[in-house]
Amino acid sequence: MNPSNSEVPGFSQTLPARRLTRRRLFATGISTAAAAVLGVTGYVGVRETRELSFNQVIISVRRLPHEFEGCTIAHLSDFHYDPMFSANAIREAVYRVNQLHPDIVALTGDFVTVPYFRTWHKSKPAIKAQAEPCAELLGQLRPKAGVFAVLGNHDQCSQPDVVMDSLQARGIRVLRNEAVPLQKGGNRLWVTGVDDVLEGAADLNMALRKVPSHEATILLAHEPDFADEVAEGPVDVQLSGHSHGGQIRLPLIGPPYLPELARKYPWGLRRVGELSLYTNRGLGTIEVPVRWNCPPEVTLIRLVRSGV
Repeated sequence: MNPSNSEVPGFSQTLPARRLTRRRLFATGISTAAAAVLGVTGYVGVRETRELSFNQVIISVRRLPHEFEGCTIAHLSDFHYDPMFSANAIREAVYRVNQLHPDIVALTGDFVTVPYFRTWHKSKPAIKAQAEPCAELLGQLRPKAGVFAVLGNHDQCSQPDVVMDSLQARGIRVLRNEAVPLQKGGNRLWVTGVDDVLEGAADLNMALRKVPSHEATILLAHEPDFADEVAEGPVDVQLSGHSHGGQIRLPLIGPPYLPELARKYPWGLRRVGELSLYTNRGLGTIEVPVRWNCPPEVTLIRLVRSGV
């Protein structure tokens, strides 16, 4: 026989109702707290995409001619043009670089974005809609000796000629497995560039074919881990991007994801044999327009002669 409410007052009805209410309140509280954390994280992450970090780096180059002592290179990368999420960062970076009056500007690829599983974004009109406004902003760069660029994997697997033409129409020299000399006095510093490594378009031998083996050489290559191959040849400095620095860096863990060919040297200055490698964190984002503990980067590199 079931107990009546008079025998155990409030037990059969009131207590289960209280348990259910507490569980719901607890679940609601957890959901609200999680939403708040995600909201704050998302807000901070989106805000960080607009907060440029400025880094100054000195790189010693053993073969640097004395005429190029102190030569400065402004290094920008991974623009992934989007009118909402990256245009302001690119615009601000151009302004900051022009204030620095560098000798050279190096742009190491991914001017456009090709989202995964959306093949129509590879069409010529879709790529041109990104490449043209990106090139328009970057065409406002005013270094002393020129702006040099290479294509990234997103550029290479979309409409590379469209991206290249957009940049070159604004005075930006796109290096596709080739080299150009900068001359002062009777000496030269070579700026070389390879097409994208990940897409199988890079040809280092072709890029270096005109470069005398004893002359100082800077290589632009989108993927930083290509440095292991580059270090076997006569190259002094490699400038790269591709990694976004991980885009999101968790405390004590680091980036949850790094792209292929950017997992060994994902950011900053590294020494690979006799080669100096610098990996820039880039200006734009991909897939998720958020950065966390990994702000977009403008880098000013100063070349000095070894022992000076």
